[in-house]
Amino acid sequence: MTTWFRILLLLAAILSLQLVLRNIRKSKLLISDSLFWIFFSAILVVLAVFPQIAYAVSDLLGIQSPVNLVYLVIIALLIWRVFKLYLRVSSMDTKLKELTQRIALNEKATHSK
Repeated sequence: MTTWFRILLLLAAILSLQLVLRNIRKSKLLISDSLFWIFFSAILVVLAVFPQIAYAVSDLLGIQSPVNLVYLVIIALLIWRVFKLYLRVSSMDTKLKELTQRIALNEKATHSK
């Protein structure tokens, strides 16, 4: 990995961590949701500071370039996060539907009296 790419990874990690901490302080982000982004930033820092890890893993997996491995890891983590968010939205949609039905039944019961 080039020095420029390693610096870019460090800057991305620092900026994302700063953004997460700012949103936690403003109560816009739950601490439980921030753990993913802190973990994500930590991975970027580790790969930037210790590029030999990326070289070793890319050789082990048969990936031609460590930079390709870094992109693959980033994409895989983001896809995993999107899937987890999809599950949460689906669960909330089910709960919203149930609450709407309960409210409708309660309103019908109070109006029929």
